[in-house]
Amino acid sequence: MTLFVKTVLQPNWMPDFISPPPHPQDRTFNEELRRVRQTPAAVALAELATAFGGPVPAGLAVPDLPDRVADLLHWVWSHTVRPGWPNRRRIFEADIVSRTQQISTGGWAAALSGMRPGMRWLGDGRLQINTYEYPPRDLAGVQLLFIPSTARRGWVAWEQPHRYAVVYPCSGVLAEAEHAGVPYALRALLGPVRADVLSQLDTPKSTTQLVALGGYGLGTVGRHLKILLDARLIRRRRSGRSVLYYRTPAGDHLVRAQTETEPPLPDR
Repeated sequence: MTLFVKTVLQPNWMPDFISPPPHPQDRTFNEELRRVRQTPAAVALAELATAFGGPVPAGLAVPDLPDRVADLLHWVWSHTVRPGWPNRRRIFEADIVSRTQQISTGGWAAALSGMRPGMRWLGDGRLQINTYEYPPRDLAGVQLLFIPSTARRGWVAWEQPHRYAVVYPCSGVLAEAEHAGVPYALRALLGPVRADVLSQLDTPKSTTQLVALGGYGLGTVGRHLKILLDARLIRRRRSGRSVLYYRTPAGDHLVRAQTETEPPLPDR
């Protein structure tokens, strides 16, 4: 499948059948792969012909191409994605919360503009998704999904005529695989969870975002936020329908003091 991988990893296009928009009834990755396997071979080969700009090479012109592609996707999932899935899922959940907050405070323009390179809200129900010279599409009455990704680039997928999806890279502050480690001394002073929560609040975040980023329970995060509030290490303010928490100068000083390198002792 080396030739197939080289073909589909194009900067501007990929075959539609390898990335169909998810359906609500698809609960597992294997159920999503089932849609790839059900692609008629003639459809898959026609889409590959578009990529090659001509006839499909003999090595790919096989009747079980959709099954082979599904097997390849399953291998990639099992060996490269699934081991780190819990952390990726927390990143996705945090990004979704962040986008939802942007909608509540700045509307669709704030949430969609800059979601991926070339994408911006034009107003009057119009959304530009890239800068290519493709004809516009009327999506009135169809389902349009927005799907976060930890990839550096996004793409568009569709299952015409009723389902479309925009896959976009998570916002930079949330897309890091892991946030910087919490200093040992801060963990010893405050406890591991409270130190982690305080370290996360270098920018304002909601309780839901902290839950998604840290992987802790809602009650656990809420309890530690109250302790940090009582200690005046953090404050809170309302933003739309959400309550955002952020560090006070005292909280900033405490975290910074534990992360700065201690100066060497002078020679005697």
